[in-house]
Amino acid sequence: MKTSHVYTAKALGVAFVFAAALGLSQPATAGQNDGVTHDIKTAGHDVKKDTAKAAHATAKDSKKAAHATVKDTKKVARATDKDTKKAAHATAHDTKKAWDKTKDTTEGAFHGAKKGAEQKAN
Repeated sequence: MKTSHVYTAKALGVAFVFAAALGLSQPATAGQNDGVTHDIKTAGHDVKKDTAKAAHATAKDSKKAAHATVKDTKKVARATDKDTKKAAHATAHDTKKAWDKTKDTTEGAFHGAKKGAEQKAN
């Protein structure tokens, strides 16, 4: 039984503390509400203004980045085209050179074999 009296006393103490706290609080006056409302509106306008600035800056920077990307892409495409033509020309030149060497070597081998065969036949 002693335990239930202790809980009852604690509950009563807590109730008195909260009752006192609730009794001391006062509702805000009309003048205080107007100030809070004004502050909230001001904050809302500031947020709206800052959001618009941020959106404008983002759009401007996006356009700038897109323009730079197009410019750089064209530059890379021209360089690639130039280098591809240069590589194709070098390949064609080296292919012709290899063909000529192969042809000369083949003709030389043919004539050498023919001459060797004629000498054996004589």
